[in-house]
Amino acid sequence: MSTSVFDQVKLLYGQELFSNVVTLVNLVITVSEHNPQILSPADKFLMYIYYGNSLFQMGLYRRAESIYRHALQFKKSVFKSKPATKPNETSKDLVSDVDIKYQLHLCYVKLHQSDEAINILQSISAKQRTPKVNMALAKLFQQAGMERPAITAYKEVLRECPMALEAAEGLLSLGVSGAEVNGLILDANVAGMEWLNGWIKAHALTQSRDYSQAISAFKQLDERSPIRGNHALLASLGETYYYSGYSKMALITLQRAHAVDPSNQRGIDILAALLANEKQISEMERLIPVSWTHEEHGPQAWTALSYLLYVNNNLSRAAYLAQKACFFSPRNVEALILKGKILYDLKKYQEAVTHFREAFRVAPFRYEPHQGLVDCYVATHRLREASTVASNACKQLSNAPRALTLYASVLMKDPVAVCKAKSLLEKALLQDESYLPAVYLLAEIHEQEMNLEGAVALLEKQVSITPTCRLHQMLGDLLGRLNEEAKAFDHYHTALSLEPNNQRALEGMNRLDGVGGGGGRDASYYNVSDVDTSFVDNTPPSDHEDSSELST
Repeated sequence: MSTSVFDQVKLLYGQELFSNVVTLVNLVITVSEHNPQILSPADKFLMYIYYGNSLFQMGLYRRAESIYRHALQFKKSVFKSKPATKPNETSKDLVSDVDIKYQLHLCYVKLHQSDEAINILQSISAKQRTPKVNMALAKLFQQAGMERPAITAYKEVLRECPMALEAAEGLLSLGVSGAEVNGLILDANVAGMEWLNGWIKAHALTQSRDYSQAISAFKQLDERSPIRGNHALLASLGETYYYSGYSKMALITLQRAHAVDPSNQRGIDILAALLANEKQISEMERLIPVSWTHEEHGPQAWTALSYLLYVNNNLSRAAYLAQKACFFSPRNVEALILKGKILYDLKKYQEAVTHFREAFRVAPFRYEPHQGLVDCYVATHRLREASTVASNACKQLSNAPRALTLYASVLMKDPVAVCKAKSLLEKALLQDESYLPAVYLLAEIHEQEMNLEGAVALLEKQVSITPTCRLHQMLGDLLGRLNEEAKAFDHYHTALSLEPNNQRALEGMNRLDGVGGGGGRDASYYNVSDVDTSFVDNTPPSDHEDSSELST
């Protein structure tokens, strides 16, 4: 019993022998041009679809796009112009235009042609858009910064599929209230999902920048709900800690999340940034496998790998991977911040500030772009612009301790403004008495005012709360100046026990022993850029309008 060539193509396709499908169909299409009777119109149309799908599966996206468009044109010209003569030649059971256009959009996404992807999906009439079409449109709109159409598309997804939680997160990230999202989801009335209300509330609080309440809500889910210990929950909690400036808790939580599911990339870029800040290179190497070389890894993985190269001072390679992450996701804040840091270290100041400014535009509520821009202006001696950006950071971040400290660090460079800087640092410590960057700078001001006893009292209070090498070393310096050599020696000794290679503590110890001098502290020692504020770096300015643009 003989079979048709179409049946053979269908068999190959069904067995997922995609390269064989491509080889055979390429030949059969040519044969059909010379002998139209070999294939019915319906079979030829489906053969185009098998051809396009096989090319897509092989990663040949540009060729697949061409075949899908040819299939659409063929269907339009044949089935709209000729009456069907046989049931199997009607188009009602064939692949729909909607499905073909969705595949075309996937080709454009793979080819990083977002505008074309949006256009092809928008060519589908609103009544014909399925949930997957609306979801794809929503994500593309959001990536392009088109918030209003993104919200509309996400809502359409939830109306038909109330448990589409990624769509719910998308709406919350675009500023839709938790109550409205809750209404769209809870219409499903799914049994066993009582925790969902708390999940929506926690995400809504995060998006409204109420981080303390968001942390409490996430912790409650992690302690008392059926989703406790879930990777996505822990990643969300870790990210919220990070956004609010609690770097240590963010590190612990994101490490927990990674231990639960090492293959999941959610939050891995932030985890890499935190590990880089702590110089935990061995931990980073365990976090980021050498095998991460394939395109399956997204922007978060490329950013994490770039951080590993960055801390190993392989700046050119780190810049390449950070740029790759930016290319995959132009609005990826972590990648933009890292690229800015790398460019700053490479002294490509003009390019670096561009990345920090873009990160600011995407996420003005994030601290790192503000600090990056401030450091840029300071590095290029544009203190007025630095002051403007730092002042704006205080407004954007609701006068959080690290924003106040950042502003104070700029004001301290102007002798006339030191008094205001001191007031800002005291205000920061009223909110968080253990915020070390503010402690370091306030101690410097006390020292500048020759209030050595006040500086010692401040540092002694802090060292009892959070003892660090730096606090002990600073106390050693101050007590040495007050001729309390025994106490100074004890603090230097403690500092070296915490960090044996600390050069400043070694110099202080040598001074006490009378073994060689050792240069006192230089002014930059207390600069906020040197302080452990959350692994941010510096960058320079562009033109005079930068600061005024940020402050609007």
